[in-house]
Amino acid sequence: MSRLNQELGLLQGIGLLSTSLLGTGIFVIPALAATAAGEASLWAWMLLIALVLPVAFTFAQLGRRFPHAGGAPHLIGRAFGPRMERLSAWLFLAVLPVGLPAALSIASGFWQAVFELSRGQALAIQLATLAALFFLGQRPTKASGLIQGAIAVAIIGTIALIWWVGDLPVNSQPLLPPIEGAWPLLPAALGVMFWCFVGIEAFTHMGEEFKNPERDFPLALLFGVLLAGLVYWACSVAVLSFQAYGDVQTDAASLPRLLDLLLGEKARRLAATVGYLACFASMNVYMQGFARLIWSLADEGKLPDSLAQRNRHGVPARALLLVILSCALCASLASVLNLTVDDLIRYANGNFVLIYLLSMAAGWVLLRGIWRWLAGISALLCMLVLLALGMDALYALGLLALLTSFSFLRQQYSRTTTPRHT
Repeated sequence: MSRLNQELGLLQGIGLLSTSLLGTGIFVIPALAATAAGEASLWAWMLLIALVLPVAFTFAQLGRRFPHAGGAPHLIGRAFGPRMERLSAWLFLAVLPVGLPAALSIASGFWQAVFELSRGQALAIQLATLAALFFLGQRPTKASGLIQGAIAVAIIGTIALIWWVGDLPVNSQPLLPPIEGAWPLLPAALGVMFWCFVGIEAFTHMGEEFKNPERDFPLALLFGVLLAGLVYWACSVAVLSFQAYGDVQTDAASLPRLLDLLLGEKARRLAATVGYLACFASMNVYMQGFARLIWSLADEGKLPDSLAQRNRHGVPARALLLVILSCALCASLASVLNLTVDDLIRYANGNFVLIYLLSMAAGWVLLRGIWRWLAGISALLCMLVLLALGMDALYALGLLALLTSFSFLRQQYSRTTTPRHT
């Protein structure tokens, strides 16, 4: 029996996941990938979608069979015990210091594409965004699904408008160009592009809130991944066709500049509005995912009882407040330290890949038949992506080592302090 209100249908689920995957990446990552790998980035998208689909299928099966607000850490705990559940939960929550400031920075960047903002004003917009996320998070989950479905339509409509006005595709830009000699460029592009498909693990926290999780959750996940992949590829074709990439400033405002070029100055405001809403939608899924993980742990007695309280709409309001306040602190620190979006994304990606790897290993233990083998293949793919990240994975691996050491020392301490009976 579900512990949360079951309000989500298939279309709302697709809207939630697709906006989560598109949100903070669609207006920035295609340009960053083009800067890293040029035309070869179009092949990189195909390769990334092929890599992500087995992972998505495995998450779909796990979410269908074990719907739970604890999400990926709960699945890992079912397979490897409560100690690994705690460790993976903290690893997931450790995305907060780097991942959410990156998302907030991208969101405020759309305001900067229209207005001249100081660093303090950009931070104020980020904090106001967090306040709006807290307000929406107090409402029933169904409200988020409806809003994010509308935002997904706006994102797809914007990319379709660029293709129509820009008369794409053009002869000078093949849809899948020759890749001879470009293979060495792909790992650097993939290291940034993986950010676009983080969100699947956060979506698993919503599995308990589907009306029919066994049918709708896997379909929403798979359709959401395929839709997002197609939109990213189409956006990359546009960025390459009009050469809207090449340096940090150009990459950060790639699509607003592209719309400005095609439709004039007023289109820049349209792009900034849609881009900001896309980021807002993506962060909303993550905030709710984090809150539900904390609530689930508290509901099971693994965190203070006060975090297990829900409001009159049945959503974990106190856990969400804790997440929002933590994000506000981390965003303020990132602003003071002047950390770049590229750095934050690369550090966060290591955490996500590691969580995916542990989740796929859990799938190998929990699933049977062909799904077990698919989980094994997915685990190997995640291992390859982790190796491709190189030094960028050190944040995640260092955290894993630190959390493992702390867990071991805590276990040893509890053994020495527990009285022995003779």
